Amino acid sequence: MKYRRLFLLAASYYFYMNWEPVYGCLILLTTFITWICAKYIPNDKSPKRLMLSSALLLCFGILFLFKYENFVTSSINDLFSAFHIRMQIPFLNVLLPVGISFYTFQAVGYVVDVYKGNIKPEENFFTYALFISFFPQLVAGPIERAKNLLPQFHSPHTFSTDNVTQGLRLMLWGYFMKVVIADRLSVYVNAAYNNLPYHNGTTLLLATFFFAFQIYCDFGGYSNIAIGCAKIMGFELMTNFRRPYLAVSITDFWRRWHISLSTWFKDYLYIPLGGNRCSKRRHYYNLFITFVVSGIWHGANWTFVAWGALNGGFQIIEKAVSGFNKKAFPFLRISNYPKLIHVMQVLITFGLISTMWVFFRANNITDAFLVFDKILFRQGSLLSNNIDAFSYCLFFTFALIISDIFQERNNGKHILLENNRAFVRYFSYIAITLTILAFGVFDSSQFIYFQF
Repeated sequence: MKYRRLFLLAASYYFYMNWEPVYGCLILLTTFITWICAKYIPNDKSPKRLMLSSALLLCFGILFLFKYENFVTSSINDLFSAFHIRMQIPFLNVLLPVGISFYTFQAVGYVVDVYKGNIKPEENFFTYALFISFFPQLVAGPIERAKNLLPQFHSPHTFSTDNVTQGLRLMLWGYFMKVVIADRLSVYVNAAYNNLPYHNGTTLLLATFFFAFQIYCDFGGYSNIAIGCAKIMGFELMTNFRRPYLAVSITDFWRRWHISLSTWFKDYLYIPLGGNRCSKRRHYYNLFITFVVSGIWHGANWTFVAWGALNGGFQIIEKAVSGFNKKAFPFLRISNYPKLIHVMQVLITFGLISTMWVFFRANNITDAFLVFDKILFRQGSLLSNNIDAFSYCLFFTFALIISDIFQERNNGKHILLENNRAFVRYFSYIAITLTILAFGVFDSSQFIYFQF
């Protein structure tokens, strides 16, 4: 078992260093820092808070240096220019390491858990290094917890036909989501969002709708591939997506979207700030700060700050509205049509989420407001140069919607890939594989969340 862990560790570092070998040293540094600090936290002779603070300062310092330094520098230089101050801070010319936000948060979560006494520190450095660098989820999550994944590295794993079958199913569906839906939608979305002056509101509205499913299928597809790959080897990773566009509120959306990140922020930021066990004003403040930080985590751009602030703001509005006296607002009481209410909630939530995705996708704040301006006031003919490709986009998007609806009604069970009838299952395997080969876009498109 010891040699299996070492082999997995070597494979994980080889996987990561294939992109940029020097950044293997960076993840090793983060690993060593957090392992040493966590190792001495339970020691009565060592200052626990100093160990924790050192780990957090060094980890977030590395993250800031590589991901946010140029953003802060650019913002300060813009401020200088606004006040006509002739001073320019030089930029740091470094490449953003793939997945740095993911493995940093995983490492920080481990140290905090040790500090709180939730887990004991891992004695074996190589096992801990494998926890940080485990290749299926290294570059884009899920962001795993030490109490879930670390014990699995100490447990024996034997070949299991069920694990292989379930893992391959997840990977097959993940590849379908990525190369058939996400990468095909990206062609239309990029054509619209990267050339805003040449497109009208109708095209941008459809591009925004497509982007909602592009990012879902891109990131959700990767999560399925990662979870499936780990499953084949006998490891259980946490679920990261649960049909997010069937959510009935923004709060419900974040219980379904990027679950590993939303629960990380809940446990390590929202609750330490006070959560909801405080005054209403303080509760709203905690919620808003959590989502602003979540936006900043996603990227060094004011568009992500705006996106996070909108998520926090909409959730505050939801909680404020839920406290209204419904007797004073009869239009809030239409319980005679529960199914209609449910559909309306899903559609309204999807509309709000799509509105916020504009900031997420736009190249800058100015572009985001230009998109809204064109959608609201400058309608026109729809861009559909390639009618076949356009039809494929619509067809596969609605196929995914139908699939998610059936999964929602069947407790997450895929109606085709997990069908009780063997004929239906095997026919689905073949049909989806052929669909991937026939309609997939194989142009080495990077996963969107690799940049985070």
